[in-house]
Amino acid sequence: MGIPDEDVARVRAATDIVALVGEHAALKRVGQRWVGLCPFHSEKSPSFSVNAEAGFYYCFGCQASGDAITFVRAMEHLDFVDAVRRLADKSGITIREDGDGGKGNQKRKVFLDAMERATEWYHQNLLSGPDAGPARDYLRSRGYLGEVVRRFRLGWAPDGWDTLCTALKLGEDVAVGAGLGFVNKRGRLQDAFRARVLFPICDPSGHPVALGGRILPGSSDPAKYKNSTETPIYSKRRTLYALNWAKQDVIASGEVVVCEGYTDVIGFFEAGVPRAVATCGTALAEEHVKLLKNFATRVVLAFDADGAGQSAAGRFYEWERKLEIDVAVAALPPGSDPADLARTDPGALRDAVSGAKPFLQFRLERILDAADLATPEGRARAADHALVAVAEHPDDLVRDQYVMQVAERCRLEPGALRDRLERIRREGPRNAPARAERPPSHPAPPTGDRDPRGYDGPDDLGPEPGWDAWDDGPGPNGTGRGSTSVEFRPGLEALRLAIHRPEEVGDRLEAVLFSDPVQRAAFVALVDSDDLGEAIDAAPGQVQALLVRLTVEEPRSEPDEVVAQLVRDAVRRELPVLTVEARTSTQAMQDATEVAGWLQDLDRTDSSAEVSRRLVAWLLVRAQPSGTGQVA
Repeated sequence: MGIPDEDVARVRAATDIVALVGEHAALKRVGQRWVGLCPFHSEKSPSFSVNAEAGFYYCFGCQASGDAITFVRAMEHLDFVDAVRRLADKSGITIREDGDGGKGNQKRKVFLDAMERATEWYHQNLLSGPDAGPARDYLRSRGYLGEVVRRFRLGWAPDGWDTLCTALKLGEDVAVGAGLGFVNKRGRLQDAFRARVLFPICDPSGHPVALGGRILPGSSDPAKYKNSTETPIYSKRRTLYALNWAKQDVIASGEVVVCEGYTDVIGFFEAGVPRAVATCGTALAEEHVKLLKNFATRVVLAFDADGAGQSAAGRFYEWERKLEIDVAVAALPPGSDPADLARTDPGALRDAVSGAKPFLQFRLERILDAADLATPEGRARAADHALVAVAEHPDDLVRDQYVMQVAERCRLEPGALRDRLERIRREGPRNAPARAERPPSHPAPPTGDRDPRGYDGPDDLGPEPGWDAWDDGPGPNGTGRGSTSVEFRPGLEALRLAIHRPEEVGDRLEAVLFSDPVQRAAFVALVDSDDLGEAIDAAPGQVQALLVRLTVEEPRSEPDEVVAQLVRDAVRRELPVLTVEARTSTQAMQDATEVAGWLQDLDRTDSSAEVSRRLVAWLLVRAQPSGTGQVA
């Protein structure tokens, strides 16, 4: 089973790698590159770069690198063939395959198409269907006018056994596979949703993958909400409602608001906080937070976090530590939810988000506000309850600061509370956060068909010889990490110029100028290929990885400076050999004297190009198998 090379090339060419990466991480343009936080490892400063024109990415933090296919493999745990299928589907490209390998991808495409058609059918039914009158009345009563209905593509499922499946002519395989239907006890195909207002659930790129349904008031159905079952196109633990609509504001603000329900999300949007998302019938899980971490580093919880209490504390603290995020809580007025507050007091909803407090701060205030602090006994009980919450935090400095707050509120001595806190911790606080192993810096794509370009895990993506031209490469602002222009090593800068500005150095560089074997092989690959993609395809692992990295690094020096330094270093490496030859050869002595003079002339700008040409010619002669060469 395989996909023809020309089809793979068409898929790569048709894929917008900036848009692809942008589904998982926020990217901003810096010069000719796009930079952002790496989606493969936790970091606070952006070190992930994308070259949109060449179609490659590289992370200077964990050395993850590759093209669009590599990215999809790592992010979605697919083998090479499945990754190509996924990108072909997104780009609308039909690929040819040997054998039956395309069946799985074709099914997924069919399911996505069925879900899109169902979403639109339900939406149009809500807008104009004669049976949707009660649903329209209900939505109007909640303040959802036509603009909201259209923005979020809300729909209405008729109260019929198989109305959707019949209208769209869905077969059993498609209806069940997409989560739109099921086979009932009588063996008949039945719609999955009946008599419900529907909320389409989309992936980050905006494709509907599932549905959430709410009953109307007065319904006898005991299940207020119903969600699609998990399918090949939908995973509850990896999907967040409205992320496709919210991600733009999430990226701009660096903050995401997490709610419990679809109507809460819409309420936030209507109140002027369009960065809200919701889980789909599950508790907030680490997979959700990892997804959100690619877009923002501050997560504001807009649900009953106090009710979650100790059961959630360990998870929140662990996420803060491991994923390097901040978890805060929006203190909503007691007894209100975001959807109701958005209608009655949208300003209060906005204030709750802007005034969100760290999770532990929120818990302590709830404990102390509810306590009787008027008596010594009440203050002691309140302090004990507060210290139990404080004990769960893994950071001793943070714990001590909250001990001071508890001492002040309860009018107790901090020293006594510290002793009490340590006793609570020794006795084993409940739900203490477990110590997590450090995650791998770059998840390897799953085993399976190997990517012809050679990207198949950390062994091929890690640092290689010759990669230290500017320490660890440029930082997010385009400057070298801890380096200056004087310290630069010209080999990699020459390769950057050869990749990004070949017309300025193409006829001035030779392989003999590169002392590092990996750099030299990279230059030869560029010279021997018609374009960059072909050079990367043909190169061996280390050379290939170096070329991919250089595609996201911009040249920072002038070609004359780089070529002159490259030539200067190459000549200085060869001169000691020539000096030894000069002990027994008059010609070698004359050559050494003349070459040394040319080396001094190389710094004169009015003749550097000509002198450089002569020295390169001499180096090429010296590199010939015959051994030595006379100065031309």
